[in-house]
Amino acid sequence: MINRTVLVGRLTRDPDLRYTNSGAAVATFTVAVNRQFTNSQGEREADFINCVIWRKAAENFSNFTHKGSLIGVDGRIQTRSYENSQNQRVYVTEVVVENFSLLESRSQSEQRQRQENNSGLHSSAPQSSSANTNPFDAGQGNNNSSSSQSNSNGPASSASTNPNDPFANNGEQIDISDDDLPF
Repeated sequence: MINRTVLVGRLTRDPDLRYTNSGAAVATFTVAVNRQFTNSQGEREADFINCVIWRKAAENFSNFTHKGSLIGVDGRIQTRSYENSQNQRVYVTEVVVENFSLLESRSQSEQRQRQENNSGLHSSAPQSSSANTNPFDAGQGNNNSSSSQSNSNGPASSASTNPNDPFANNGEQIDISDDDLPF
């Protein structure tokens, strides 16, 4: 049997991060995914798909995404049911996310937020210092946030200022022989 789901869309709100009684992190969020066709009025409609992500991935997802973030998720569809306080059976269908990707750079995301704020649309995303950290450093014990933060008042720098970043563009030409290539 196959149960595989891949979605690309934007978050409709900030992820809701909570912890179970046993301490496992769980985040819930909704992804707006545009349909490939237009309706009779020529407008493109969207589907709003509920998702859940667990453990360390949930913490990372909550730290590096916010309302409006363009993301890609890979997971499986799950259905479940429970009884609410009025003794009614409630059925839930959601995507259990196993992998996710951030599909826009931090500078693109910040620029889009500034445009929304300037046009009168106010994002409910909180402005926290975690939005200025490198998502690839998350969970790896690197708390050198002062060297990886950019000035939020000015344009984001395209070159990393982190001295431990092996991909930083320091202006020097990279010398790689054909023997070093994996193909």
